[in-house]
Amino acid sequence: MNRKKLYVSTIDEQAHTLAMEYGLGLELAEFCTASNLDELFHEKDTMVRSKLKYTDRLTMHGPFSELFPCAVDPMIRGVAARRYRQTIAVAQHYGISKIIFHGGYDPHLYFPCWYLEQSILFWKDFLSELPDNMVICLENVLEETPDMLADIIRQVNSPKLRMCLDVGHAHAYSKCTVHEWVSSCNDVISHFHIHNNDGSWDTHSALNAGTIDMPTLLHEIDTNCPQASVTMELMDAASSIRWLMEQHILEVETWNCVH
Repeated sequence: MNRKKLYVSTIDEQAHTLAMEYGLGLELAEFCTASNLDELFHEKDTMVRSKLKYTDRLTMHGPFSELFPCAVDPMIRGVAARRYRQTIAVAQHYGISKIIFHGGYDPHLYFPCWYLEQSILFWKDFLSELPDNMVICLENVLEETPDMLADIIRQVNSPKLRMCLDVGHAHAYSKCTVHEWVSSCNDVISHFHIHNNDGSWDTHSALNAGTIDMPTLLHEIDTNCPQASVTMELMDAASSIRWLMEQHILEVETWNCVH
């Protein structure tokens, strides 16, 4: 795997130093919590800006709690749209062009047909506000099959809307294997979140600590989605980076640090 497509999430407090040490990008997770877009923004902005000197490659994870773009209540959709607009403004503030949002599916709230139909309507309308150089990647969480998000993206039919395949979520909550997700969605995938688990719960375990065959999966990612970026979404990414290098998955070379 080319290190230029690999990112580390700032859920790891040492992500910025790892990015500098290994020549990786950063995925900003500070604004996953929506309140950080409001009264806490100045504090978080100062923290984020202190990390920007460590890499020149950035993506951003947007807020997701209680945000349902397919909601039955139009006021709830309005809240989702407002938070997404705030996130876009912050991404522009940092010069970020790729944002990750959750699809918002909950099998206890929505029938799959409603989720599909209403999500298509929401994103077709919302994307008209998105700058031309920006891409939104919809991330799977509780989607049970790959076709749910893939159909939304294909029917919206815009280069501004792509998929973020979270392999840990797919392994824990989907009826299909992560390999099936990659093979059936490769035409719409622009980003990956990688972490491992034992298939029973989303534990965000190290890449080599779970039942996903990670070497095989990463080979499939490189083969089927060669242009996609990849974020390690781990609380402690250092051991997984070393493992990638030991397994000769991550290229080992001399790189120039960003100062």
